[in-house]
Amino acid sequence: MKKIFLIALASMITLTTACSSKPATDKVTGKVATDDKALTVTLPTWPGYGPLFLAKEKGFFKQRGVNIDLTVIDGLGERKQALAGGKVQGMATATDVTVSVAASSVPLGIVWVFDDSYGGDGILAKKEIASPADLKGKKVALEVGSTSHIFLLKVLEKAGLTDKDVEIVQMSAGDAGAAFVAGKVDAAVTWEPWLSKGTAAGGKVLVSSKDLTGIIVDSVSFASDVIKNQPEKMKAFVAAMNDAMVYWKANDSESVKIMANGLKMSEEEFKATVGSLKFYGLEDNKIQMGTADKPGPIYSTAKSAADFYFSKKLIEKAPDVNQLIVPSFVRELK
Repeated sequence: MKKIFLIALASMITLTTACSSKPATDKVTGKVATDDKALTVTLPTWPGYGPLFLAKEKGFFKQRGVNIDLTVIDGLGERKQALAGGKVQGMATATDVTVSVAASSVPLGIVWVFDDSYGGDGILAKKEIASPADLKGKKVALEVGSTSHIFLLKVLEKAGLTDKDVEIVQMSAGDAGAAFVAGKVDAAVTWEPWLSKGTAAGGKVLVSSKDLTGIIVDSVSFASDVIKNQPEKMKAFVAAMNDAMVYWKANDSESVKIMANGLKMSEEEFKATVGSLKFYGLEDNKIQMGTADKPGPIYSTAKSAADFYFSKKLIEKAPDVNQLIVPSFVRELK
């Protein structure tokens, strides 16, 4: 899937822009008034973020009163730099990535949960590698500091190993899958469609996110200044995401075409991956966010990632997930 360890960003961060609520209306016409200044959300090429393109293409963002631009940046480092430099105001990524960004003193807030990976991410391996324990001494391609990294660490830990027991080859998740197919590495931590491509090339999925659920949960966060100063835009964003999910359910074929096109994927590739994800609409997001008295699963997902990164000395301080997650926009939406 998609996804960080933000160690060098702390001093670079000044994120500003805009957010939202019930869309403002023109007092004369009664129509939705849209602020022309766009919020830009960055994302990697991952079907889980397809609903962003659906909301934009069908005009749901503008109908709700917020202008959203989308930019696909597959390299994790490049996405971090764009966020740190204020070139983007939002980031769609795995929740553990957001945790590590926050650990580097980047003020962010999660406002919407996209999906949970149920087999969409995993470790490709040569057929002779029978179990995770057999990864010892092998070349494993992955993006260091990403969700792929934390996934590998979790798998190795269960096998009594650490990342020091394998030879990590740094590259993006997509490149890792391609390197495995080309026979350049023994294993690769990647996502669909590379899991299927790797299997077709003679490999196998050693472990997938179906075996370790609740670790790879995708969400979208915005700069805290945006959330604080322009809550009406954040409310509009969340409402538009719900509009997109409702529309998708009623118009599957058209929606798939729009989302695949936005991500520059074939419809076949998009469909193949979507089957390994559990997508969340408004009611699911309400469950994820929970209530003030009983916070939902997204809190434990973020807390688990923070504790794990801290225990591995990958972050210096675990962020407060109660500050990282902003549930009010989802909770208030009817």
